[in-house]
Amino acid sequence: MSSIHARLPWRRLAATAAIAGSIAATSAARAGECPADKMKPDAREKVDTKAVGVTDVTLGSINLEKQPAHIKDRELRFRKLTIEPGGIVPWHSHDDRPALIFVQQGEIVEYASNCAEPIVHKAGDIRPEVFGTSHWWKNLGNETVILYVGDIRKDPHDHNM
Repeated sequence: MSSIHARLPWRRLAATAAIAGSIAATSAARAGECPADKMKPDAREKVDTKAVGVTDVTLGSINLEKQPAHIKDRELRFRKLTIEPGGIVPWHSHDDRPALIFVQQGEIVEYASNCAEPIVHKAGDIRPEVFGTSHWWKNLGNETVILYVGDIRKDPHDHNM
């Protein structure tokens, strides 16, 4: 058998693995998102709950007005939220406070104003929170959830999670 024919099965296997990896990466990118057919404005009403079993620690912050961007009255903040089993991050809005949430550990459920069904976030997921997003989160599992949050806060007295 020639070396060309001997290498052909390996090339097919490599191509199959690349396609499978691409499909897996595409699926992972959609994890933790509202299904397109479930997205709609005002899908969920505001829930008035207090924080339960949540520790919110600011790890660092930067006054953006003193940076080259000169964004007046804005602070870039990086935080760690620890949510115990049964814990609740209360309802809050991101209309003036965009954020990125990274789920470092555990699994947590988000109840978003613009999604008709709960959204499950697992370790490794990143959730963008932007204008039009109001929501609350609950740890329904038995494991402590750890979230890392980067947000841009306008009101220094805004202590919403």
